[in-house]
Amino acid sequence: MNSQYAVAVHVLSLISSYPEHASSAEIAASVGTNPVVIRNVTGLLRRAGLLSTQRGVAGAALTRPAAQITLLDVYRAVNGQDSVFRLHEHPHPRCPVGANIQATLEQRFGEAQAAMERELARTTLADVLSDLAARAGCFFLTSM
Repeated sequence: MNSQYAVAVHVLSLISSYPEHASSAEIAASVGTNPVVIRNVTGLLRRAGLLSTQRGVAGAALTRPAAQITLLDVYRAVNGQDSVFRLHEHPHPRCPVGANIQATLEQRFGEAQAAMERELARTTLADVLSDLAARAGCFFLTSM
């Protein structure tokens, strides 16, 4: 998994907490990346129905309260239905390990993916915002 997922959670947290500072340049400064990366991620979030934006107008808004957006929603927005675990494609079919490794790993990887998705489904953006506020020692304006 690349860092797009963490960037997406960061973006949503900023937009929820500081909607007046939601330009791609301001978000990029907080994330520590280029505004183009932020625009790409916000595009994914918009297409997934988590953000609304207006062409030519700076800023964005959550499409529903932070308590109704799970980390699984965000994960799927940036990763689609892809698994975080990938198998290599061409093991040698006459090798005892190569011939059987795919089936062995598919089961375990599937179980690990399901466990991760269950945990992400239990955690909302509101939970993230609450933790951020506690760690920062301040009150965030949120869309909860």
